[in-house]
Amino acid sequence: MTKPWQTRMPDDQFARMRDILAAPSPIGLEGAMTEGVLRPMAAEFAPDSWAVHSFRGNAGLVFDTKPGDEDALSVMVIGHADKIRMQVRSIGEDGKIWIETDSFLPTTLIGHEVLLFSEGEDGNYRVIEGGTIEALGAIHFATPEMRTGRKGVTKEMMYLELGLHGEKRKKQVEALGIRSGDSILLKRPIRRGFAPDSYYGAYLDNGLGCFLVMEVMRLLAENKALKNVRFLGAAAAYEEIGRLGSRVLVGEFRPDIVIGVDVAHDLEAAPHMKGKRFSPVKMGAGATLAVGSIANAYLNQLIQAVGRKHDIAVQPKAAGRDTGTDAMAAVFASVDAAASSIGFPIRHMHTISECGHTGDILSAIWVIYELLHHLDGMHKGAGANADDFRAGHPRLDRADALEYPAS
Repeated sequence: MTKPWQTRMPDDQFARMRDILAAPSPIGLEGAMTEGVLRPMAAEFAPDSWAVHSFRGNAGLVFDTKPGDEDALSVMVIGHADKIRMQVRSIGEDGKIWIETDSFLPTTLIGHEVLLFSEGEDGNYRVIEGGTIEALGAIHFATPEMRTGRKGVTKEMMYLELGLHGEKRKKQVEALGIRSGDSILLKRPIRRGFAPDSYYGAYLDNGLGCFLVMEVMRLLAENKALKNVRFLGAAAAYEEIGRLGSRVLVGEFRPDIVIGVDVAHDLEAAPHMKGKRFSPVKMGAGATLAVGSIANAYLNQLIQAVGRKHDIAVQPKAAGRDTGTDAMAAVFASVDAAASSIGFPIRHMHTISECGHTGDILSAIWVIYELLHHLDGMHKGAGANADDFRAGHPRLDRADALEYPAS
């Protein structure tokens, strides 16, 4: 029997994913995704008994299936709503808008269409379309080293081209209200790719985590409800500048379990990296699961056991010292929580052509959904509790001797 995570993602579900990823939500301005897409999307299916929590210092949201229930085992699953963005640095006399490229590789930006968001004096934001990111002007203006690839493009060379002409081009830009710090986003909604179940576009990092949160909530609302587990679906701010928003959410709710959800690299397909001998995770082979760092071994055991029981593909991935995701939120917030990180292997991260496989997303959605029901049904239906995790730490001093099998 074909399982839901082994099928083509339905068009309506893909459309929901596209809408979330397309929300203009650069770092510090996440409201377009959280308030403009996620809150109204959740309102379409969430029971009246659920609650939505918002915050003073950031535009993050937490969706709560058991508001006020401090006795239930609480599981916070976190996606982040902020996108890496470019920013206006300064305006040249010739009308060039010099930009900060942030976490983008400068070379990957050249020639791509963007949206510039600028705040007016009345506090309302305006958007400017029709511009592209440039660096050299033309190959004819590049140095011989750049033409041959011996030298590359630096971030100081990058500018936004609006095609302005005539006199006093700097004043033309200033008259539009454009100023230092304005956010610039790539213009590339996702679309299905050539290979089966593939898709590509901008900002998979990390609208995908928020999409997972919404789809898990949708499954909880439409199917068997949780009796003993309190699900906290979070869309965090400020992840791309140090994972600063999620630690606030964890500090506010102090959940028992934290699962950070984010994109991961398709390490098998990473070009020029074979000698690094990374974990052999790959696109199309299921969700990734961080092993190491602060990932809780007992929680990881449960996730992998659920995956095996339901035939949901999960790929272990060595995490080293830091997961690099919002799974770190609990330790950053000094909250005692069992944590781990689940991801989706993608290619071309932090470019306009990020590429992924819908099956990996469906695997992650369903393994978290089934984990929640497993926790809910433990102890003969009474549900898991915090003591299960206090007592669940593996003991390597009790490891059994493993001998080479006899032929």
